Amino acid sequence: MKIARVTNLSETIKQLKKEGIWICGTDVATSKYYFNQDLTGPIAIVIGNEGKGMSEIVKKNCDFLVKIPMKGHINSLNASVSAGIVLYEAVKQRNNFNKD
Repeated sequence: MKIARVTNLSETIKQLKKEGIWICGTDVATSKYYFNQDLTGPIAIVIGNEGKGMSEIVKKNCDFLVKIPMKGHINSLNASVSAGIVLYEAVKQRNNFNKD
């Protein structure tokens, strides 16, 4: 798994799209849960910061958005926790962990 830090996320997203990579963003306001999205293809996952999430321009550049279900008064997870949850789902789907 490749992980990258970049200085201009919007430009990086445009370049990744040119290379055939789908961009998955995480956003609490979307309707689709991460486990209901196909994460098996070539994707880059964008995690927003705690509390504020992603900027609107980055969100608009994503091919699709997913959310993690929340309960109670919690509306945001630590970014590393969110990344771990979504990345694990991508690995699970790719390795068919949910099948016998």
